[in-house]
Amino acid sequence: MAVSPSTSLNLLRRLRAGDPESWRRLNDLYRPLLRAWLRPRGLQPADVDDLTQAALAVVFKRLGEFEHNGRPGAFRTWLRGIIGNVLRDHRRAAGRRPDWADGLDAEVEDPASELSRAWDAEHDRYVLRGLMGLVRPDFEPATWEAFRRTAIDGEPTPAVAAELG
Repeated sequence: MAVSPSTSLNLLRRLRAGDPESWRRLNDLYRPLLRAWLRPRGLQPADVDDLTQAALAVVFKRLGEFEHNGRPGAFRTWLRGIIGNVLRDHRRAAGRRPDWADGLDAEVEDPASELSRAWDAEHDRYVLRGLMGLVRPDFEPATWEAFRRTAIDGEPTPAVAAELG
């Protein structure tokens, strides 16, 4: 079974139903990602924290408006738009155009831009890491190690099997 780094449609349904555990899971998965997206923008650490919180607040308020189009990455694209808007609002509130803002609007809006591709790759790594952390306790250590080495690291199955017994 392949592990998909995309946001689960089931998770989105539970979020819309107001399930507190699902909101905790979303926060645990996406807060580090949002922080990682914001840190290279030259912001102060307190601003990274504030903007991360602001983006999550928008997700909370507007999730009911989000319509998944069935394509992989739909939620990620929506989230990238939110963080772009949060950054623009921050820039406007500051009354200046910091260096990190040059060209940011166009890069955030263009799914083929280097920034968008980097954010997508970062998203996939964070979500996959978070999902793996959630299921890891359900497996024996040797089974997990075999999975990690073959599925994630790409080692040959016969070699891993022989080594792990």
